[in-house]
Amino acid sequence: MPAHILVTGSTRGIGAAIVPALEAKGAKVVGHGRGDGAGVIGADLSQAGAADGLWDRALEALNGRIDVLVNNAGVFEGVDVAAPADEWQTAWGRTIQINLQASADLCRRAILHFRERGGGGRIINIASRAAYRGDSPAHWHYAASKAGMVGMTKSIARGYAREEILGFAVCPGFVMTGMADDYLASRGGDKLLADIPLGRVAAPDEIASIAAYLALEAPASMTGAVLDANGASFVR
Repeated sequence: MPAHILVTGSTRGIGAAIVPALEAKGAKVVGHGRGDGAGVIGADLSQAGAADGLWDRALEALNGRIDVLVNNAGVFEGVDVAAPADEWQTAWGRTIQINLQASADLCRRAILHFRERGGGGRIINIASRAAYRGDSPAHWHYAASKAGMVGMTKSIARGYAREEILGFAVCPGFVMTGMADDYLASRGGDKLLADIPLGRVAAPDEIASIAAYLALEAPASMTGAVLDANGASFVR
């Protein structure tokens, strides 16, 4: 029986690589983006309640069964510490809502669903190197949101392992996506690349291969694992 999987943020970057990696292993995947499309459910995760609506529609599209949730949707938008207070708080609220709260809402729905149908399930949260290393002065909120994802993943793993509900996180460094390209250009790409011993940023399909392994193949004893993929730019 093929695994039924929901992948958020599936229309570009890492998410767009995760979907075919899962499908190549026989999974039935429903994606998520800003608007509806072929195999994609549109939902604006900056809005409260949107994650619950996404879950309901994905569950219907997958014939009432979801085995794996991959939380990949996120934003990386800077705000200066000297910005006006309302701008600062709006930026923090938007980033935390999309990167962490919406992911938490989907994790909650997944756990309740796994419990209801029995047999367990898996959650893979795509976090970031920034969860441990921090990020630029304009991206405190991004680092905080990703650290929250890691803490949430560990809590899920510890809290629900006996029910065969497994939680994993992936912490990429820079990945060759539009999001990273813009940042590298703004910060002086050569200087940042010099900080990566591997000498290059990761390719989306590298992160996708990790996510697919965790979703479909990783042994249950790995629950709670946080896997780094940053070219040795931050070694824990």
